[in-house]
Amino acid sequence: MPYWRRIRIINGVRIVMRIREATYWKWADARLHSRAHDEELSDGTSIDVQVRLSRVGATQLFLGLYSRHGKALLEEFYPARPGETMTRALVWGVERARALAIGAQPSSDPWAERLQA
Repeated sequence: MPYWRRIRIINGVRIVMRIREATYWKWADARLHSRAHDEELSDGTSIDVQVRLSRVGATQLFLGLYSRHGKALLEEFYPARPGETMTRALVWGVERARALAIGAQPSSDPWAERLQA
């Protein structure tokens, strides 16, 4: 699908549909309680950070970086963030996503399941 078909203008606001990759769909489970942080950076890159509690009580984290057209640039899924609350994991994930977006942090993390597009 051409990128321009994934962009909608609603009440004067540009809405871009994200193109999720395998990492997100492996993580997704709408039945679990979760919290999310979405942010658009000055260059149009968007970050999506989500945190949840698994069925056994583990704090899990997903983070994604997407181009201005919605294409996945990077997605990471952390099956467990031991010793972290959902709030702390969300803050950590937002900081990591911002650092990855500007290239200030190496993208390899041995604890993450990831897709780099």
